[in-house]
Parts: sequence; C-alpha cells; structure tokens
Amino acid sequence: MTEKAQPMRAPQVESLTLGDGDARRTVAVQRRGGRAPGIFWLGGYRSDMAGTKAAALDALGAETGLAVTRFDYSGHGHSGGDFADGTITRWLEEARVVFDSTTGDQLLVGSSMGGWLALLLARQLRSEGIERVKAIVLIAPAVDMTEALMLAALNEEQRRKLDRDGYVDRLSTYSSEPDRLTKTLIEDGRNHLMFGAVIETGCPVTILQGGMDPDVPQAHAHKLAEHILHDPVTLTLIPDGDHRLSREQDLACLRAAVRRAARL
Repeated sequence: MTEKAQPMRAPQVESLTLGDGDARRTVAVQRRGGRAPGIFWLGGYRSDMAGTKAAALDALGAETGLAVTRFDYSGHGHSGGDFADGTITRWLEEARVVFDSTTGDQLLVGSSMGGWLALLLARQLRSEGIERVKAIVLIAPAVDMTEALMLAALNEEQRRKLDRDGYVDRLSTYSSEPDRLTKTLIEDGRNHLMFGAVIETGCPVTILQGGMDPDVPQAHAHKLAEHILHDPVTLTLIPDGDHRLSREQDLACLRAAVRRAARL
C-alpha cells in the first residue's frame, strides 16, 4: 500500500517539570502527533533534539504518519539544569517521565549514550510489566560508557585529578569547549552497568555501528550483541561510518531500520 505523504508541520513543543528542591528541573520536549508505534528518540551525551538524526526521524514521522517524541536531557539543549549535575540516574529518570507522557507502543531509538539509556529504560519498563516497547534501534550504543569508555580512556594524571577535584576537563572532538567529566557521573554510572549479565529487552534490537568510530569501537557493539541472548538482534556495520553516523547514506540506514522495526 502506498503511504500518503503528510504535511511537514512543526512539532509541538512543551516543557515537563520533575523533581523537587535542588533536583527540580524542566525538560524540553518536542512532539509530532501521529499513530503508533511512535518513534521515541534518546539522544547522546552533549547532544540535543535538534540534531541531524533526530530531525531525520521527525521527517520520517511526517512522511509515514508515525508519532515522534524527542527531548533534551537536563543540562542539554533547551532543557533547564546544569550539565555538570548530570548523571545516568538523573537522565534515565527524565527519559522515563517523557516516555510516560506518550501513548501506545513505542520504538526506542537511542544514539550513543542514548542507546545505553534506551536499554535501561526498556529494562525498567519490563520489570514493571509495561509492554509498550515494540522494538529498539541503537546507533553506536555506548553501553556502560562511564566505566568502559570514559574512565578507561583517562591517563593516570587525569584519574588523579578526577579523584582529587571531582572533575577533569578533556578536549572534545565535537565542540570548542572542553568536555567536563565528573566523578559523580562515573560513580553513578556504576549503578547501571549492564555488561556481565544477560541483557533482556523483550523485543527485537537493531544496532547500527560505524567501523571508523573513534568513540565507541565496533568491538563494543559486538560485545553488546553477545549479551542479548534471548531476543532477536541485528548488527549492521557501516565500514566507513564514524561515531555520528549523520551522512545521508547513514541516515538512509537509520530510516530503513526504523521502518523495519515499525513494519512499514
């Protein structure tokens, strides 16, 4: 059946407030109305919902009539809060609040850190008997990144500074500003590590991984696939792809993966 193209209207924008006291913050959310399964976007570390991949998924929603939800974690994009206060616990809590504001089945699409959060969110929902996640699509998923990718990349001097000062600034490939890594983020991440035990999703998982990714090596994606033992998993390696996977050919792979997940 030929799908009728939908008009490309700007998605609705709103703010959700959560937390109390010092933990109170606002999370900016953009929604495109449509049918289920909705596309639920979880962005990466220091990324925002206006990025190339998020925009491509919003356009896919407009084309196919699927609902699209995307948001900025606190300390990111249009959301409130200080980035330095960010932890996996905090950002997962925000993802859950936004997810709970959606209706119907959802396709979780997570990029880099958002891939880790997507798996954590799916696990949390399943533990509560909530079966609204129809499929998961992961782009260079940075599972256990605080320990396996961030801390592991620090030299001895940087580790001493992190322990002494509570943070360390690192040069960023993606920004002129240094990337501040906090001891709080590292320590909190240990409460959410997934490797070392079977990862249960209860739905099909697709992994898109760049072969030239300097931040999340392809061995990391293979390790993740090896931990998903009881659910269908597809790993697609893009040999010349980098970490962002934002070229037009990469976006085409992403759109195709989401279409398959939605059975379009």
